[in-house]
Amino acid sequence: MFVHNKRLQYTVRVTAPNPGLANLLLEQFGGPQGELAAACRYFTQAVAEDDPGRRDMLFDIATEELSHLEVIGSIVAMLNKGAKGQLAEGVEQEAELYRSLTGGGNDSHTTALLYGGGPALTNSAGVPWTAAYIDTIGEPTADLRSNIAAEARAKIVYERLINVTDDPGIQEALGFLMTREIAHQKSFEKALHSIQPNFPQGKIPGVPSFTNVYYNMSTGDDAPRGPWNEGPEWEFVEAPQPAVDGGDGRATVNVSPEEIEVLSAMASRTASDVSTDPVTGADLGAGQQTT
Repeated sequence: MFVHNKRLQYTVRVTAPNPGLANLLLEQFGGPQGELAAACRYFTQAVAEDDPGRRDMLFDIATEELSHLEVIGSIVAMLNKGAKGQLAEGVEQEAELYRSLTGGGNDSHTTALLYGGGPALTNSAGVPWTAAYIDTIGEPTADLRSNIAAEARAKIVYERLINVTDDPGIQEALGFLMTREIAHQKSFEKALHSIQPNFPQGKIPGVPSFTNVYYNMSTGDDAPRGPWNEGPEWEFVEAPQPAVDGGDGRATVNVSPEEIEVLSAMASRTASDVSTDPVTGADLGAGQQTT
């Protein structure tokens, strides 16, 4: 059960309306790294989680992400206050109003016209939010790693948003939200490492002959090696040749005699005649003459 508290988790202080900045902030409202995506990701994981400690953590963080969604949405609404009133009441000349909405070359006029200045469930480019942003797979050792990466990406987006505004109140609020991404990363990583072993993910072990092999798949200039492909743990294969399993590298399948007959007939019917050079539409379009 959710109960809404009418006060924000962090106080929002906006110095002045700015529709262009509001549009950019939609990235963290309805974008792939945004707060709604995070809340839905952790909520769906919590519902299916059997471990009581991880379940509680996921519900707590999912609920906090909803509070962050409220903070971002409130900032967007405040930044759009001036444009909302001007659009509703038509107090400016058309050219001046359009110029104020499109300052900086952004698409904030679209947001203002379609959504009345309120926060839309889109990213900053107007792409609608989608459940495809949620990558939960139902295996804690995989999902927790994904959660850590998601929080890291969100932190980077917040950093970039902080860098495009000089409004101190917004910078403070975004700094709070950015910092909470760090806290969530720590919680998720602690939870991940409380599961031992947690690598490789899942239950079935890797094939031993391939687990610690690094195939050098690049040619050209030499690249420095490091702990990702060098050391006693690794077998480095300089020039891997197909097939690495020792087979001939071909794909085969066992089919019945009846299927062989049908497949042979199809192959005969669709075979290429390499001795011909027919005139094609491309030739005719290029002006080639026929006789």
